[in-house]
Amino acid sequence: MDVTALLISMGSMGGLGAMFSAGLSIANKKLHVDEDPRIEQVKNALPGANCGGCGFPGCAKFAGEVVLDDVEISDCTVATQSEIDEIAEIMGVEVEAAERKIARVMCQGGTYETAVKADYAGIESCLAANLMSGGDKLCEYGCLGFGECVDACQFGAMYMDDNGLPVVIEDKCNGCGNCVGACPRNVIEMHPESDKLFVLCKNFDDPKTSRQLCTKACIGCQICVRAVEDGQMYMEDNLAYVNYDQYGKEAKLPTDRCPTECLVVLDGNEEAAEPTAIQEKAA
Repeated sequence: MDVTALLISMGSMGGLGAMFSAGLSIANKKLHVDEDPRIEQVKNALPGANCGGCGFPGCAKFAGEVVLDDVEISDCTVATQSEIDEIAEIMGVEVEAAERKIARVMCQGGTYETAVKADYAGIESCLAANLMSGGDKLCEYGCLGFGECVDACQFGAMYMDDNGLPVVIEDKCNGCGNCVGACPRNVIEMHPESDKLFVLCKNFDDPKTSRQLCTKACIGCQICVRAVEDGQMYMEDNLAYVNYDQYGKEAKLPTDRCPTECLVVLDGNEEAAEPTAIQEKAA
């Protein structure tokens, strides 16, 4: 082996390494940008849940976007009003109080209300059941009952009841929306706390079919729509909807003649707000 050639090679590589290191060091000093100290301050003021409800992967990223003025401070649905006020003070801005949002399960078709087509023996997952056979219920639009929404809630604000339906504990709901993303049937919606009147059904089948599938289904009778002023409620694809821009903010029913009782008022005073010991054990 030519020792001289080896030494020359080693020296050349070492020289190149030193040169590149020096270049990187100079570039780092020349191009370095100090991080805005408000980013750390905003991050520390946030609740630190890293739930993703704001649309970003974590609180640190959200804090950076707030400082860049790319998002609203109130986009953090988990932050309390005092935390939002603290962030607003850091940023030197004024923020109006944002209305709290609550997850609403828009389905009452549990074990006792829905017709079944067969015993489901597949993977006990809402996503898997929806992709494979649609679970054991004949209704193609209702809750599948495997509780992925409950698993997605990191605040303990949901549980599965004895009827196979998810229940929202309103006092614990932070409005992050993770349960919405976890539901393949889109039966969970985020609503402002001021929304009180709900049509708890997502079935778009014709009235005869929906009546056969679930005792709590909207059957498109239009009794509720005819009971209110024009535009306050409306029908679309055999399903009744509330126009919250005009109606539905008061805790009262427009009619008590809904034949399936899918039209309900939710005002935070409902019974069974907490899971039973059996339900907690099952979870």
